[in-house]
Amino acid sequence: MFIEAFGKTDVGRRRALNEDFMLMDSELGIYLVADGMGGAASGEVASSQAGTLVRQYLWDARSVLEALAKNWTPENQVAAVHALEGAVQKACFEVYQISVQEASNRGMGTTLVALVIVGNKGIICNVGDSRIYLIRNGQCHRLTEDHTLVAIQLKAGAITREQAATSQYRNVITRAIGIQPSVQVDTLVLDVLPGDKFLLCSDGLHGYFPEAELLRMFEQVPTKDLAEYFVAAANERGGKDNITALVVSVQGEFSAASEEILEAQSRMEALKKMPLFRHLTYKEQTAVLSIATTRSYAEGEEIICEGQQGNDLYIVVKGRVVVEKGGMEISELFPGGHFGEMGLVDNAPRSATIRAAELTRVMLVVRSELMALMKRESILAVKMLWSFVQVLADRLRAANFELSEARQELAIVHAVKPFSEEEE
Repeated sequence: MFIEAFGKTDVGRRRALNEDFMLMDSELGIYLVADGMGGAASGEVASSQAGTLVRQYLWDARSVLEALAKNWTPENQVAAVHALEGAVQKACFEVYQISVQEASNRGMGTTLVALVIVGNKGIICNVGDSRIYLIRNGQCHRLTEDHTLVAIQLKAGAITREQAATSQYRNVITRAIGIQPSVQVDTLVLDVLPGDKFLLCSDGLHGYFPEAELLRMFEQVPTKDLAEYFVAAANERGGKDNITALVVSVQGEFSAASEEILEAQSRMEALKKMPLFRHLTYKEQTAVLSIATTRSYAEGEEIICEGQQGNDLYIVVKGRVVVEKGGMEISELFPGGHFGEMGLVDNAPRSATIRAAELTRVMLVVRSELMALMKRESILAVKMLWSFVQVLADRLRAANFELSEARQELAIVHAVKPFSEEEE
């Protein structure tokens, strides 16, 4: 795989200065858009300082990124995420110091979105209302959440999407770099696949384009011309703000894809099939994948044992497993099949033994990691709890049906037995 990036930033038609900033560093693998605010030249100072400082601090921590590129482990992934978060926090503090030390810059701040590509992993960070979109397999997925007052109202159900589109508060952001000494940073880790395209943009662009239209443009306009096209189109539609578009294209052929890339596709497809996760958005499903690990099991190797306690959910990614009860084989599971989900609730003993029938790759979701994710993502938590209730309800209905059939059979036996005794 190799990366191509094309960017364009423009002042728009209503502003005197361009307070947007973009950065493309293929050596470090960082692509960034920041949208400054503060009046006069302060917004420009905030965005350029923040972007430049994030790149500088991340360059100082590049050994952490190199370790992840060479060897993906949960520990290396966590370290890389912390490096990016740390770079943003340091930049936030520096911009804040500039704002309080110079009266002309007081109150300045900036949004910031960044994509760091490390090997076949991407790390995203987000503060504010600039956005990152992923175009993959003919679909457009928004990977960031706006930190705005309107977004909070939408989450709370206080307003509708139609009302949000015309709200006088739609540009009021709730998080920004430089307003305070520190800021809460959203991060997301995802697999990067050949053919992926990312759009990083300020609100001066995404305010004019619904996601369906973004997808059409990616399908119709050559990649190298997309940034220019988006900026020109936003100006034609009013250009009420500064406009920045940065397109990152992942080049490569699936026929030459590595085993890791093919497995990344299988992991997402398997997760989508599970009732527990199927109602999550693509971004939320990606967040679940980011905390999952994958293990290999040899033919005949035991994965879980009947009667033992456990708190992991297992999803078959490749291969085949057999389910054994009391030493007897009762069923098989293939890619997309899952087992152990009750372990996400408590440490109850496993109800069956699961054994690899051939060389098998299994994805694991550990309860403690999932609980931590749910604490950070309240909407995801509500969706998953609701899905879990539905799963349990389906199981209860199935159990009641089986019990009803058993009662009917028992009633028939009792009815026939006296008749047979009278004949004797």
